[in-house]
Amino acid sequence: MAGKTIQAAGGIVVRKGARPLIAVVQRSKDDRWVLPRGKLKATERPKVGARREVVEETGHRVEVREFLGAITYRAQGRPKLVQFWHMRAAKNPSHDLMKDIAAVEWLPLKAAIRRLSYPLEKLFLDSVGYRVITIRKRPGRAKKRTKKSATAKSRAAKAPTPKPKRKSRPVSKRRRPASKNKVMAGASHVAAASKPHHSAPAHRRRSMLQRVLGSLAR
Repeated sequence: MAGKTIQAAGGIVVRKGARPLIAVVQRSKDDRWVLPRGKLKATERPKVGARREVVEETGHRVEVREFLGAITYRAQGRPKLVQFWHMRAAKNPSHDLMKDIAAVEWLPLKAAIRRLSYPLEKLFLDSVGYRVITIRKRPGRAKKRTKKSATAKSRAAKAPTPKPKRKSRPVSKRRRPASKNKVMAGASHVAAASKPHHSAPAHRRRSMLQRVLGSLAR
């Protein structure tokens, strides 16, 4: 019958600098290189126990960040579960190493994977290592850029759309109509020209007739 699962916790510990480095520790009992980790106390929470074990085995104060995952295997005939958190270490050590640890080394990711003695830990570090060493951009700068781009978009939206220019039509040269006076003058001229030509007035015809009659009476 299988015994109770052994609970353990540790960290993928990164020390920042010109090049990110990851901590691996050498155990005194068998000289094997492992990730910093250890068994939890009876009533200890995994995250608290992970921080304690890392400080004792590396000698560095750490800041615990996101949970990365867990590995499980059999130890001393019992199942063992080891949970890991991403941790950031202080630049300089502040504690002495515990007696169970012979040495600690800070290595680049690929070198740290090669240094580990257990294939399961090699596989785990290879799967999460690139995520913990990647330098993330500061969210404040991203927000500023987003704000600027949003302001530019709002200004562009508020800007009035220019109306298309209407093509000017060519002014046609029209003959100006004659003025009213000229029209009336032309009409009177036509009317005068259209009057029939009359003979001599009636009083002149009477005087001529009287003359003829008078000459006949003589």
